Amino acid sequence: MSKTRVVVVDDSALVRGLLAEIINRQPDMTCIGAAADPLVAREMIRNLNPDVITLDVEMPRMDGIDFLSRLMRLRPMPVVMVSTLTERGAEVTMKALELGAVDFVAKPKIGVADGLRQLGDDITEKIRAATKARVHRLAPAPAAAGGGAAKPVSVSPLGRLSTEKIIFIGASTGGTEATREVITQLPPDSPAVMITQHMPPGFTKSYAARLNGLARIRVAEAVDGERVLPGHAYIAPGGLHLSVERSGANYIARVRDGDPVNRHKPSVEVLFQSAARVVGQNALGVMLTGMGADGARAMREMRDAGSWNVAQDEATCVVFGMPREAIAHGAAHEVLPLQRIAPALIERLRSTAGLATTRV
Repeated sequence: MSKTRVVVVDDSALVRGLLAEIINRQPDMTCIGAAADPLVAREMIRNLNPDVITLDVEMPRMDGIDFLSRLMRLRPMPVVMVSTLTERGAEVTMKALELGAVDFVAKPKIGVADGLRQLGDDITEKIRAATKARVHRLAPAPAAAGGGAAKPVSVSPLGRLSTEKIIFIGASTGGTEATREVITQLPPDSPAVMITQHMPPGFTKSYAARLNGLARIRVAEAVDGERVLPGHAYIAPGGLHLSVERSGANYIARVRDGDPVNRHKPSVEVLFQSAARVVGQNALGVMLTGMGADGARAMREMRDAGSWNVAQDEATCVVFGMPREAIAHGAAHEVLPLQRIAPALIERLRSTAGLATTRV
């Protein structure tokens, strides 16, 4: 069996050595080169033709984001970012995922050597996922009027819909951008949206803020005990489980610590199980791109409880793992390309409300 060939790009000699050591301990991968900056990495990639690269976010001579942007335009390949656990690191990491990085790992600000060794399984798992990822050439961003981000096209309001409805989204590898695609197509009067995206502590706040600036609905990290309202999206904080509970006539968010479920915290399984138990036929489930099977069984529980579910199709997934498992469990009513998921949700909501079913 041929090994996955990895190039490590990091300005720290200590980190380069540790990552190479972690990679070389795996029977299915090998570190074929380590570069101290992107200019050296550029030649190394050209000469060695690696399968995956790990890329530090902030480096001298050319920062990781500039290098990633050029790489994804000229020679797209699987990239796993290595980020720092800082607010700046989180913001830059979100930009890297937008540019096409497959995933990221977070290195601690202090105790880097011990921290990286403890993250060894996480790092190598994400490299394995990256080898299976679909990467695409980055198109030049269209210029938006006024120099700001382009706004999504107008979507007609849904009208008088039951506030009982809730949309539940589960995602992992590649899911930050897939969720953005769905969220930004929803109208301001959308039912509440609850999201579990596999992400470590320290990054979901920046992710929620980024989505909030792009979407018509309000997006924020979920807060334990808060009321779940239409026109709002709630993201599971990194390192904590998110679920929904009933309190009288209202739904409330539950944010709890606990053991990992399916090796994840937050876990899609926890959120979807609560959807089946509490929301039942008023739930709409969405399974997006991701490695593994987290949430597949619980999504079937949602369907058995009366929910309507959709899974992202293989062609548009970065990694067709979680949707494939959901489909295999018979959990999905429809399997759709990413761009058609939000319109399908809107059509379903209108049809169940007795309204016109014209697609957006």
